[in-house]
Amino acid sequence: MQPYEHFTREIAAGLRGKTTAAFFDFDGTIIATHSVRDMFLERLKNGEISSQELFDLGDMVTRYLLNVSGFGDALVSAVRNLKGMPERELIELGEKVTREHLAAEIFPEVRAMIAAHEQQGHTVVIVSSATRYQIEPVAKLLGVEHILCTELELEDGRFTGRLKGEACFAENKLQVAQDFAGKQRVKLGKSYFYTNGIEDLSLLEAVGHPVTINPDRKLADVVRENGWRAVHLESRGTFGVGDVVRSLLVYGTALPLLAAGLPIRALGASEREATNISLSAWTSVASAIARLKLLVDGEEHLWSHRPAVFIFNHQSAVDVLITARMLREDVIGVAKKEIKHQLPMGLAFTYTGTIFIDREHVGDPQLALKPAVDALRSGRSVVIAPEGTRSRDGTLGPFKLGAFHLARQVGVPIVPIVIHNAQDALPYKGVVVHPAEVKVTVLPPQPSDKWRLADVEAQARRIREMYLDALGQRRQAVSA
Repeated sequence: MQPYEHFTREIAAGLRGKTTAAFFDFDGTIIATHSVRDMFLERLKNGEISSQELFDLGDMVTRYLLNVSGFGDALVSAVRNLKGMPERELIELGEKVTREHLAAEIFPEVRAMIAAHEQQGHTVVIVSSATRYQIEPVAKLLGVEHILCTELELEDGRFTGRLKGEACFAENKLQVAQDFAGKQRVKLGKSYFYTNGIEDLSLLEAVGHPVTINPDRKLADVVRENGWRAVHLESRGTFGVGDVVRSLLVYGTALPLLAAGLPIRALGASEREATNISLSAWTSVASAIARLKLLVDGEEHLWSHRPAVFIFNHQSAVDVLITARMLREDVIGVAKKEIKHQLPMGLAFTYTGTIFIDREHVGDPQLALKPAVDALRSGRSVVIAPEGTRSRDGTLGPFKLGAFHLARQVGVPIVPIVIHNAQDALPYKGVVVHPAEVKVTVLPPQPSDKWRLADVEAQARRIREMYLDALGQRRQAVSA
């Protein structure tokens, strides 16, 4: 089972082949923000915006957001202010803004739709009034090859301050899509178009499968009149008080629910039994509050060989909840010492017996991991993120060897837990936990009892390659 199948079922049941295209608008459709605003704010922060440019950009954004006529003229005025700027500067700005802002604003449901179209062999296209410098870094993240957009004129590697052709907006967007369809032998009558704005009405009417994503008020009226499909997404974008409260409760319930084990201990249960009950209670309640649905393949491997060293790829702060929810009992974690002082989770981790490691002054690694060795020998499993540091974009980082040395020393298996899309629930630097369907693959246990000390590094590399395969990142790793 794949995440967000509710949104992709219709695509999977449809026609296959490249003559069917899936056109996606960009701002407000693929991402829940407006990329020109984020680019502008980054330049403003760096002191690169003149008063005239401030006015022109404000005029352009206002016209776009309000669907006011004259957007094309406003865009021409805004682009005029780029005259003389080296193209490289805008490329680097787009990459930075995507890395720090836009990547976290991609609707995970739309990402799943794009993947579903690609699996059907469809020609996937981003068609937008935005420029290539806003779109291309996001398109690379999504694996989308074709971009139809507003192009800027260049001369000797610098912008001339003029558009190359017309803005890819409103009726012209339809023309651009028709030209592309003719060249690529795509049939618009068999194709899909996804957008959120009334300005794209002509292209919606031209395709066989019009789909709206969070349609604006004017477009929503047209959707109802025509019986078109409207998809309403809340997984990204602005959030309200309720979202903040829910996010606080996800981790705020950890202490009281974990403390629920104290009366159980007073009634004669062992520390281990009380911790198991507390951990199960917190992960069940917190997952429900977070609206976090886990789609787990290979769940039997979580229980076939215990104790074990469970390892997971670290994508998000919500990984803690995901792994604890799956493992549930007779397990302790290994974490960096800084977490010990973070409330409320530091106290919660301490209560559950988490082993804190000082990564800066680890000293003797064997001595630092002795509590983990003792836990394994007592029948408890240990869970570790071998990357050590959370990934910014989901790309798998290098593995440290501590978990592998630990498994070899005690002779227990390594069980790899592959988390595919935890950032859907809580993106890097995010503060609000979003409802999400997170896919997790548990790979078969990897025996370590016959490893020699000299084998550890090669075995860690082999298991990391298993992660790359499961995550579909092998190609990126080779090209890098």
